[in-house]
Amino acid sequence: MKNQYHKTITACFLGYIVQAIIVNFAPLLFLFFQRTYGIPLSQITLLVTFNFGIQLLVDFLSVGFVDKIGYRVSLVAAHILSAAGLILLTILPDVLPSPFAGILIAVMIYAVGGGLLEVLVSPVVESCPSDTMEEEHSKEKAMSMLHSFYCWGHAGVVLLSTLFFRAAGIENWKILAVIWALIPIGNALLFAKVPIAPLIKEGETGLGLKELFRMKLFWILLIMMVCAGASEQAVSQWASTFAEKGLGISKTAGDLAGPLAFAVLMGTSRVFYGKYGDKIHLERFMVCSSCLCILSYLGISLLPLPQLSLIACAVCGLSVGIMWPGTFSKAAAALPRGGTAMFALLALGGDVGCSGGPTLVGMVSGALGDNLKMGVLTGTVFPVLLLIGILLCRKVKREC
Repeated sequence: MKNQYHKTITACFLGYIVQAIIVNFAPLLFLFFQRTYGIPLSQITLLVTFNFGIQLLVDFLSVGFVDKIGYRVSLVAAHILSAAGLILLTILPDVLPSPFAGILIAVMIYAVGGGLLEVLVSPVVESCPSDTMEEEHSKEKAMSMLHSFYCWGHAGVVLLSTLFFRAAGIENWKILAVIWALIPIGNALLFAKVPIAPLIKEGETGLGLKELFRMKLFWILLIMMVCAGASEQAVSQWASTFAEKGLGISKTAGDLAGPLAFAVLMGTSRVFYGKYGDKIHLERFMVCSSCLCILSYLGISLLPLPQLSLIACAVCGLSVGIMWPGTFSKAAAALPRGGTAMFALLALGGDVGCSGGPTLVGMVSGALGDNLKMGVLTGTVFPVLLLIGILLCRKVKREC
């Protein structure tokens, strides 16, 4: 049976590619939607907030229903909803009286799928039996490798969609949306068959919300997840704008020089730990990564040449790679009875950080006359807090 779990892990890897598709595909079409359907930019930008808000809500609500209906049903449903949302995106704007309402409904449907994937996929990988003696290292490596697939999915969606739009024309985007929808459909069939190990050992029960909330260690891990999401997205979301403004290059070149370079280096960091994690102490790697992240934030903010600041943006991608999967692994090892509730709340914390980081950078930048460098400088607080959290974790575990 252990060999069969390799198929489970493959399905989980594909699940994160699905997550990357539903998060990153529609934003490539925002300006096209604005022109074609006459939707104001203010409404278009609301789609990102709406997608994120639905995922946050699902993160929270999943604590109450995932264990009742089971992981397999939940995972298959997540993929079906993801595919349905992508397909409905090609239909609803043209058949409903309000094109924006059609887009909003489609986004809502695939956002529910995305929220479920975020909660479910990591614990399924964590529950898979290890094939090696160094079980802890093996799980940490698998978790890091898993999260690298979101990065490769992000890079793939941007690159392949850009190539498709160049070759077939952006007006044929509906064909591409249906092609992307085939991935979650195929993965739903895979999850219907692969073995899924129980998250909690037989005879044990998972921790409830009240028990988790009483634990100092859980609160430290939750704050670390918020900071991991914020450290990642505070730079990633602004990298394209930074490249365009600082270097005076086009939107396409800005996307390639900014967020794509960031995503590739973030994925490289995760693959590196996924391959060599048995030789590297996770906590030490996270401490070094946090220090490098602080230096990259300072480099983006304080280096005088825009080219150097852009290199610092890319280095930031390398530095944040281990933060999210590393915190998940630390939580799973420190609180083995955490169960669905713990993973759902950690995903919720990560999503809060993913929204809060770019928001803080944007607000500070706007208050200082669109000074993006000062906004990013303020964001240095996130990797600093993450570093403090790692050190506090060590102290609290010693006291336990």
